[in-house]
Amino acid sequence: MSRALVTGGSGTIGGAIARALAAMGHHVYVHAHGQFARAEEVAAAIIEAGGTAEAVGFDITDAAQTELALAQMLAMGPVQILVNNAGIHDDAVMPGMRQAQWASVIDVSLNGFFNVTQPLLLPMIRTRWGRIINISSVAAVMGNRGQANYAAAKAGMHGAARALALELASRGITVNTVAPGIIASPATETVFPKEVITKLVPMQRAGQPEEVADLVAFLASDRASYISGQLISINGAMA
Repeated sequence: MSRALVTGGSGTIGGAIARALAAMGHHVYVHAHGQFARAEEVAAAIIEAGGTAEAVGFDITDAAQTELALAQMLAMGPVQILVNNAGIHDDAVMPGMRQAQWASVIDVSLNGFFNVTQPLLLPMIRTRWGRIINISSVAAVMGNRGQANYAAAKAGMHGAARALALELASRGITVNTVAPGIIASPATETVFPKEVITKLVPMQRAGQPEEVADLVAFLASDRASYISGQLISINGAMA
């Protein structure tokens, strides 16, 4: 049984991805930092549905803590599917943005990407098969007022993924980035009421977390073995 790690697996999209990968037969590590109880709930739901999963908690901005947590996973064998989904928002227009707001968002999405991905690479390379899928955002593609920090972090992740795809292409490992648009969740329901979604999204609806998860599951499968280095938007024709 191959093993998958989903960072930010306690969130709406991350939880849907974890469930989709478990349904494919993978053992899933559902990661969280501040919301570990929710990661445990996702893992429990997977097990109840007949899958196999466990919740793991660590701070991906702490390189030493992350390395220790990953070493414990790797002691059981390589992690061949990695979904870098963790990210945070701390929005403000740039003239009013504090340095701490910039740094914290970059730290989670971009430094966290390195801290989690790098230790898993050599064990993955030795298996000659792997899937690395990064969850970005429409903000990194189109920009969004008040999210220069978030857009920079996610766009930087895409650039790193393109380079990493070239480095790993001959090793049977693909690296891709998925950029969701407005996806239904408790948070988006208050930020994006229906009339706003109708104006912003040509399809006039929010996407569903399961639609993002289905795309990720495809990219994690053998059927996507010739797709690498790509940025794939899933946003109802916003761009």
